[in-house]
This record gives sequence, C-alpha cells and structure tokens, in this order.
Amino acid sequence: MRILGIETTCDETAIAIVEDGHTILTNLIASQIDIHQAFGGVFPEIASREHVSQLLPLIDQALKNTSLTKDSIDAIAVASSPGLMGSIITGLTVAKTLCLAWNKPLYLINHIHAHLISPMMGLSPEKFKNLFPALGIVVSGGHTFFAQVDSPASYTPICHSVDDAIGEAFDKVGTMLGQKYPGGPKVEKLAEMGDDTRFRFKAGHVKKLPLHFSFSGLKTNVFYTVEALKKEKELTAQDICDLAACFQKTAFFDLIHKAKKLTSTQNFKSICVGGGVSANGYFYKHLTAAFKSQSLPVYFPEKSLTTDNGAMIAALAFFQSEFCKKA
Repeated sequence: MRILGIETTCDETAIAIVEDGHTILTNLIASQIDIHQAFGGVFPEIASREHVSQLLPLIDQALKNTSLTKDSIDAIAVASSPGLMGSIITGLTVAKTLCLAWNKPLYLINHIHAHLISPMMGLSPEKFKNLFPALGIVVSGGHTFFAQVDSPASYTPICHSVDDAIGEAFDKVGTMLGQKYPGGPKVEKLAEMGDDTRFRFKAGHVKKLPLHFSFSGLKTNVFYTVEALKKEKELTAQDICDLAACFQKTAFFDLIHKAKKLTSTQNFKSICVGGGVSANGYFYKHLTAAFKSQSLPVYFPEKSLTTDNGAMIAALAFFQSEFCKKA
C-alpha cells in the first residue's frame, strides 16, 4: 500500500511516499528557517503562505523521484492536528482536493502520534514485533510528552509539559545566550565545550503531578543566572558554554529520571523516541546509557525523521488502516 503523506503543522512543508508503513520511497522537506529567523520564531501567517507555494511543486517532485503516477498512490494522509491553524488548513485543503481529483481515501493524522511512529520505521520485522508495549517519548519544539504505546495505531498519554516544550525552552535559552533562532542545535554545540557542573540548575516540579514536566522555571533560572553574571562582567565564551551545558544536563536528566521511574513500575518492552529534539546527541547518549543495564532497547529515528516530515504521517496512516482491518 503506497501512501502520500502531507505534513504542514508548523513551518516545514513536507511530502513523502511510503510503502506498507516502513519503506520510504521519497521524503521531501522544504524548511522555512531562513524566513523566520528575522522574527526570532515562527510567524504563523507567513508559514501558511509558504506552504501554499511549496506544496504542489513538492508533490510533483515526489512523484517524479519515484517514477510513480497518481494511479500508483493508494491513499493520501495529512497531519490534521495539533499545530498552527493556518498551516494545518493549507495542508488539509490540498489533501482533500487531491482525494477528490484522484478518487483516493483520506487519512487524518495526529501529528504527535506520528512522531511516536518515526523511530519504528525501518526496523526489522523481529524488532518491530517485540516493541510493544513501548514507552513513547515525544520531544520537540511544541511538545514534551510520554505515552504508553500498545500498537502502532494506539497510545495512551501518561504525562506532558504543563508549560514550555523542551525544544521551545532550548530555543529561548539559546536567545538568552545570544544565539539566532532556532537556538536549540546551537545550545547543544555550545554545551559540548562547557562544564556541566558549574551552575546548579533545578528541574521544574509540578505539584500533585510528579511525572509531568515544567521547563519555564528552569528557563527563568538560566535567565537570572545570566543577568547576575552580566552585572559582574561581560559574558565570556566559556560562561556561555557552561550555561548551555548545565541547562542541557538539567533538562534532559529530568526526562531520563522520569523515564526510569516509569519503566521501574510498568512492563515496557522498549523505548521509542521521536520529535525534533531527539536529534540531540547528548540526549541519545545518556538515555541509551541509562537503560543499557536493564537491557531495554531504546530506538531513535533516523536524522531525516526527527523533524516534521511526511513519511511519519504516511506510515501512521498505513498502520491505522491495518488496525481497522483487524478490528
């Protein structure tokens, strides 16, 4: 089953064609980072207008890349929530129009659920069969989310951030440290040269919801530390690297600590991580190390599947169609 996947929930225009949920025939992404840098973040109206200009050329290119025609496509899947309303409407409009013109079924896909699927793509049948139930972790610019994943087509939320997503916190700390948007990847690079023991930052705690996350307090902690240092002298390059390292360590070890707590009380067979922040090498290193002694496999997506992409949208549509057949 070949599915055309469309993803436009934020500022990436993404088109992919995926066969049977695992084989990516083409995966195209048009980034808008250069456009939004001037605003220090995503400008919603501009994002939706860029999708309008990018979608049809990308769909044409996807068909050319695979030497397929509309008759070779079995269904169309589109991310329908959550995200920026204008961007979502743009993707939905194109998807519905194509379905009418090509006489294809349409699958409406939850963007967060699709991120849970991304680390599963490309796994061997044996590994895939032994994934469930999995602890699903989504870490991105818009979401920080743990879930129990019982099958590719279903999940149960466990906990989430009550304020900033971890990726948003990384971007905002990057701005505090003088970095251009998006600051997250730059914070990671700076942290590689920093001393992660110099500043004692504290992870947020949510009263009565001990597994939930709060990154606004940690972000504020960094802000006041930066301001205190500036009163003494101008920030040095080493100050900036040390701040980045201490922030990164605190944020990620909060996630790791809560993941350890969950796996100690529930019978998970694997951990599946998705979202843009899953591209962070420090997080990959320390999360996999934390579960090595438990022999609990940890799966991260390929780099091309960490950002918003159409492949995960198409893959989830396949799994949902299979689930409906079995039901």
